[in-house]
Amino acid sequence: MAKLMRNMLLLVKIQPTANTDSVPTAAANSILARGIAPQPVNAEFADRDLIKPYFGYTGQVQVQAYSMIEFEVELAGAGAAGTAPKWGPLLRACGFSETVSAAVKVDYAPITTAQEAVTIYCFLDGVKYAMTDCKGTVSFDLNAKSIPVMKFKFTGFSITPTDTANPTGSDFSGFIAPLAINKQNTPTFTLHGAAVKATSLSIDMANQVDYRNYIGAENVTFTNRQPVGSATFELDTVASKDWYSIVRLGTLGTLQLVQGATAGNIVQIDAPKVQLTAPSISDDNGLAMLNLSLALQPNTGNDEILISVK
Repeated sequence: MAKLMRNMLLLVKIQPTANTDSVPTAAANSILARGIAPQPVNAEFADRDLIKPYFGYTGQVQVQAYSMIEFEVELAGAGAAGTAPKWGPLLRACGFSETVSAAVKVDYAPITTAQEAVTIYCFLDGVKYAMTDCKGTVSFDLNAKSIPVMKFKFTGFSITPTDTANPTGSDFSGFIAPLAINKQNTPTFTLHGAAVKATSLSIDMANQVDYRNYIGAENVTFTNRQPVGSATFELDTVASKDWYSIVRLGTLGTLQLVQGATAGNIVQIDAPKVQLTAPSISDDNGLAMLNLSLALQPNTGNDEILISVK
């Protein structure tokens, strides 16, 4: 029987213990997502490369197999200041810590040690794809006249798919409607201290996530991150901001973007040391736009970006 791509359900739950399914449920762990793309089996093979007295393919032996999944989640607040958003476990499994300041805000900052993992269930119209020990990377896309989104890519242990009915009782009430990127909803975007009239900002955490399976060990591990991004905004005079000298000298400066203006649906992105590279100019319906690449560097360590949900 053909399966319907629209009949999908994604469940994600923090997994405290390695190699142990945390058993997410529809009632408590449903994720409101789009563009869900499971890759149940990513297998690697070694060629046998046998020699015989005739030509022909001699086959391969599977040496390791793991699962991956990609999806997008809207970037929005939690509904109340100081409440962790329902997408919080996703960031935690992408190498972020979660710090709750009750009734004020929830901060997500990158970490190098003690990273967390999640168990992921993806139900596709009666087929269950499950992954454990999942860790991933995330990018943030904020484009004018669009919905801000986080794009996730997770790697985890492969579990054999099964024919399992989609669970009932999914609860998405913790996800609130996002705000479009525009002048009214995005009151602040500053780069190196200058307020810019921007059409886009993207930040990619670029986590290096490795699945390893060798003698005595099988794990999914973070081995590095090198956050990068890009920004596009209206070109102004050199007197207003000399971007060219900033690029030429390798000057570091801050970045701040605030999305939302009402408590409960504010997401703020801060970066303390951003290097600008690769300037180029493009045409946007007759207006000159400056395009810059961004490299986010840490200040004192594990602070190259801060996501605050207020």
